[in-house]
Amino acid sequence: MIIFVQFTVGLIFGLGLLLSGMSNPEKVLNFLDFAAIRFGGWDPSLILVMAGAVGVTFAGFRLVFRRRRPVLGDQFHLPSFQTLDWRIATGPAIFGIGWGLAGICPGPAFVALGYGSPAIVLFVTAMMIGMAAARMLASRRPSLAAVASE
Repeated sequence: MIIFVQFTVGLIFGLGLLLSGMSNPEKVLNFLDFAAIRFGGWDPSLILVMAGAVGVTFAGFRLVFRRRRPVLGDQFHLPSFQTLDWRIATGPAIFGIGWGLAGICPGPAFVALGYGSPAIVLFVTAMMIGMAAARMLASRRPSLAAVASE
């Protein structure tokens, strides 16, 4: 049952990415190209996608946290670490730079694999290698907050 629900949610998410154009790197890069605003070449349509995502997430979290436990689980798995450290700052920065350079973020990259583009396959391969390297580094190096508190 859980696998069917996960598959259905993933399918809906993927369809949303296809319909919104988020799996198209050119559409994303045209949105991120703020220099094109003064020439009329900027594509602001992804603002609606992001606003819709934020709205659905906001409403969804409010509804979910009214429950004592998840529908398909025993407990919520929320982050317990509440201290900001260098990893929280640098991780999103690297993610944003990579997204801005390639025009693809991880979710849409998996959707775009269906296009069969060698560039997308290369991106996903590099992304998986980067994720594995980041996980390996994170498990070996203590956070700056831990070092500072010693």
